[in-house]
Amino acid sequence: MKNISLNKLMVIATLVFASSCNKDFLKETLTTARSTDFYKTDAGIQQLAVGAYYQVFNAPFNGEWNYASTNYGTDEFHIGGDPSNSQWNNYDATYNSAIATSGNTAGNNLQWDALYTGIGDANLLIENCTNSTSTSAAIKSTALGEGYFMRAYNYLRLVSQYGGVPLQLTPVSTVQVEFTRATPKEVCAQIISDLTNALKLLPTTGSPYRITQDAAAHYLAKAYLFRASEINNAWNTDTKVADLTAIGPLCDQVIARHPLASNFGSLWNYTAINSANETLPELILSAQFTNDVNTNLGNGNTQHLYFVSRYDVQDQMARDLTGDRPFSRLATTYFIYRAYDLVNDSRFWKSFRTKSALNGATPVAPNVKGDLGLMFVINQPGDTRFPLSKITTSTIRNTSFSLVKDVNGTGRNIPTTYVAYPAGRTTDGALNTDLTTAGQSFPSLSKHIDGSRKALNDVVGHRDFNLARSAETYLIAAEAKIRLAQAGQGSYADALPYINAVRTRAQYSNGENRSLYYDGGNTLQSASLQTPGVGNSFFPANSYYESNNIPVTTAASASLAVTNTATLPPQDEYIINALGVSGAYDRMLCFVLNERSRELCGEYKRWEDLARTQTLVKRVQTFNLEGGPNVKPLHVLRPIPQTFLDGIQAAGLALTSSQKQTMQNPGY
Repeated sequence: MKNISLNKLMVIATLVFASSCNKDFLKETLTTARSTDFYKTDAGIQQLAVGAYYQVFNAPFNGEWNYASTNYGTDEFHIGGDPSNSQWNNYDATYNSAIATSGNTAGNNLQWDALYTGIGDANLLIENCTNSTSTSAAIKSTALGEGYFMRAYNYLRLVSQYGGVPLQLTPVSTVQVEFTRATPKEVCAQIISDLTNALKLLPTTGSPYRITQDAAAHYLAKAYLFRASEINNAWNTDTKVADLTAIGPLCDQVIARHPLASNFGSLWNYTAINSANETLPELILSAQFTNDVNTNLGNGNTQHLYFVSRYDVQDQMARDLTGDRPFSRLATTYFIYRAYDLVNDSRFWKSFRTKSALNGATPVAPNVKGDLGLMFVINQPGDTRFPLSKITTSTIRNTSFSLVKDVNGTGRNIPTTYVAYPAGRTTDGALNTDLTTAGQSFPSLSKHIDGSRKALNDVVGHRDFNLARSAETYLIAAEAKIRLAQAGQGSYADALPYINAVRTRAQYSNGENRSLYYDGGNTLQSASLQTPGVGNSFFPANSYYESNNIPVTTAASASLAVTNTATLPPQDEYIINALGVSGAYDRMLCFVLNERSRELCGEYKRWEDLARTQTLVKRVQTFNLEGGPNVKPLHVLRPIPQTFLDGIQAAGLALTSSQKQTMQNPGY
C-alpha cells in the first residue's frame, strides 16, 4: 500500500533531475529545484491541498469502479444490456476478491487503491500543517481542516464498503508491507474524531467547491448514522443513542445555511460548462470539473456515459452529442417505477429521459427530423391501452396493432414506443425483455448527461458531480428521528417534518408545465460538432401525460406531505408489502429508504444505504433481476482485494493462505 500522489511523483522527478545535474565539472548551484521541504511552506501546503482535492473528490469519477460499487447490485439499477461490470450487480461466482481490471471491467482493487492514495495525501497535508510554524489561518485552520475532512471522507467510504480496514494515520515515506485491520468500531471512532476536528477548523463559506463547516457537519451526521446502523449492532449499543441525538443539531445547522432549491429540476438544469445550477445554495460539496484539459487530467467526469440506454439503435435514430454516448451499463429497475407517485411527484419526470427526438439522417415520411422518435410510457399496472412492451413497425407486422401516435404533439406516428405495463399486465418486467445488445432500452437517468463534450465519441465530461446536498441532510435527520423513536426517545412522527420538506418540494407548483423536460444533453456547444445530417435527439418534453393518461393541467399537484405514520403513501405500502416488512420501526425505515431513493436515485449512495441498514439482501432479491437469485448476507461487505492480500507481509514473510483468509471478509 505505497501511496504516491501526483504531487509526490513531481517531487521525486525533480530530485532525480537535480541529482543528475549536480556534476563537479558544472561548478554551479541549482537554486530552482524543489525538495520535499517545499511542501512544508505555506505555498507548498496549499498545493498539497489542491492535489488532495483532486485525488479524493475528482479522480473517483473518471472510470467505472465508482458507479459499480455504489449503484449496481441494488434495488435501483441492474444490468443495462452491456455486462462489462456485471459482477458488481449479479453477486455470482465471478464476484470475488480477484476481479481484475480488463477492458471496461473495474478491478476489485481500484476503489481500495484510490481511497488509500487519497488518505496518503490527506496524511501528508495534516502532518505538514501541524508541523508548520506558519501563523496563517489558511494553513493552521483551513488546510488542516481539509486534511482531517478528506481522511475521514475516505475512511467512511472504506468502512462502509469493507468493514474494518487498516488505519494509516501518518504519511508513508518508505515501502510499507505489514498492515493489520482495525475493527469497524476503531475506524468509526477515527472518522468521528477527524470530522470533529475539521468542524472546528473549517470556514463557513466556500461551498460547494471548498470544504466548509457545513460539509464537515453533514458527513459527521452521516458517520454517526452509520455507526448507529444495523450493520454495527454487534458493538454499537453504548454509543447509539448519543450518536443519534447528535445528528439533529448538526443537520439543522446545515439546513439553515443550505435551503432547498425551489424546483427539484433546477438541480439538473445543466445549461453550459460551469452552469449556474452547479452553485445552487442546496449544494454543500461538489467535485469540480471544467473544460480545462490539464485540470481534468484527460477524461474529466465520465459518469455521463453509463446510465444512457441505446437510443441510437432504434428506428430512424442516430447517436449524437445531445443524446450522449450510450454505454448502457445501468438500467432502471421496476422498483423505481413503483416507488414514485407518478402523477404528483415531479422527481421521476425530472430525473429520467422518457422522450427522444427523431434525429436520423434519413427519416421515413411522413416523419421528419425533430418529430418524437422514441418514447417510454411508464404507466400503471393493469393499463390496457398499449398491446406490446415494444411497439415498432417490426413488432406490429402481421398484427392488427398500430404505431402509437404523438397525440400531444404532431399527431404523427412515433417510430418506437416502449411500455412498462402492456396489455393489462400487472406484473413487473416487460421492459426487461429488450435488454440485449441490440436493444438495451430503458428510460435513461439524466442527472449526469453531458452534451457539452467536443466530439461525438468524446468521453471527457465537464459537469460537476454533487457529493452532498441539503436534501440528503433532511433525510439523515429524519432517519435519526426514526431510530430514536425505536429507542424510546420521541415518536416516529418526529421524522415527518424533515421528510415532508423534501416531499413537498417535489410537488408540481401552480402553473407548472408538467410535460416540460430539460437535462444536460441540451448543451451542444456548436451544431458543427454533430455528425453531418444527424439532428439533435434531445426532446424538450417527457411522457408524463401519455404515461398517466390524465388531462393536461397546470394546477398544483396534490400534497405529498405525510401526516400519519400508520398510513403511508400507496407506493410505500406496495413496497412494504412486497418486502414483507411489518412493525412500526421497520415500516418507517423502509419509508425513509424509499424516500432516499426517490430523492437521491443515481447519486452514488444506494449500495451503502442498503448495506448499513441490512436491507440489501431482501431488496435485491425482490427488485434486481440478475442479482436477486445470488445475493447473500455476506454481500453487505465487499471482498478485500486480492492484490492487497498478496502484497502484504507478516513478520517479514508473505501471508499464508490461512492468514489471507483470516484477513479476508467472511464468505469470500
